[in-house]
Amino acid sequence: MNKLGFLARRLLQGAAMLLAIAVINFILIRMAPGDPAMVMAGEAGAGDEQFLQQLRERFDLDRPLPAQLGSYVGHLLHGDLGISYRQQAPVLDLILERLPATLLLTGSAFALSLALGVAIGVWASSKVGTWKDSAISLLATLFYATPLYWLALLAVLVFALWLPWFPPLGHQSVGAGYSGMAHVLDVAHHLVLPTLVLAMFYMAIYARMTRAAMLEVAGQDFVKAARAKGLTPGRILRAHVLRNALLPVVTMAGLQAGAMVGGAVLIETVFAWPGIGRLLFEALAQRDYSLLLGTFLFTAALAVIFNIVTDFVYTLVDPRIEMS
Repeated sequence: MNKLGFLARRLLQGAAMLLAIAVINFILIRMAPGDPAMVMAGEAGAGDEQFLQQLRERFDLDRPLPAQLGSYVGHLLHGDLGISYRQQAPVLDLILERLPATLLLTGSAFALSLALGVAIGVWASSKVGTWKDSAISLLATLFYATPLYWLALLAVLVFALWLPWFPPLGHQSVGAGYSGMAHVLDVAHHLVLPTLVLAMFYMAIYARMTRAAMLEVAGQDFVKAARAKGLTPGRILRAHVLRNALLPVVTMAGLQAGAMVGGAVLIETVFAWPGIGRLLFEALAQRDYSLLLGTFLFTAALAVIFNIVTDFVYTLVDPRIEMS
């Protein structure tokens, strides 16, 4: 019952937070330069004032900002994210169409970065003071400081052009007509490069954080007491040091799991991966207000959900933490 009450409170807090985010995003996007009516008129090959006025009336762009905001919030409370100006389709349908590709990319990158980051951090903490520890710290700092778009372009140049091991663009071979296991392998082949590039940045964070947390916990009194009792080093590492050292890593992973979905814009753009990040970039270039607001709100909702899930994972990592 305590968990259900906690979940209900967190869901209410998350809904209120999303509503506030929706209002702030609406105001900020409307204040940005650019006119979607001008963009649509230019694509239609007509730019007279009468046609522009018709477009503004059709999409409620001629109304005062408070009236537009009230209409947007009213539709939002009914689960309606609006219609895309550019693609003339419901925003929610466009997002859900791109969502599987984004979840596949970010989920693979998240799992890879967390698993390798924790493993490398644990190994580095056992080699503290050696050249191996220094090399790991140097590489982690390098990957953390390297811009993702530069790393993505370098990966395409080296592993797709110079060494044609992986395809440079897309999520499947165009016109190949694969099905079944052949289709799965084809998608996995296209997934390798963007996943590795996206995972490198986060893996560096988790490795450095795990190493620091392991060294800090290893010096605690309860670990010394465990050694004095004669417990094996492996048991001390797993049951006492690693379990407590994972708490800050879980915190960071929970915060970045939702942010990774929205932060994949650069990766999806460079690799032409048909996900939400690329959809967001296209909406920004086309001044598609409804689609921009929908993608912002959807990624914020994912971040809220991941944060709630992180709180539940806390209780699994450390039973001493109670939900209240």
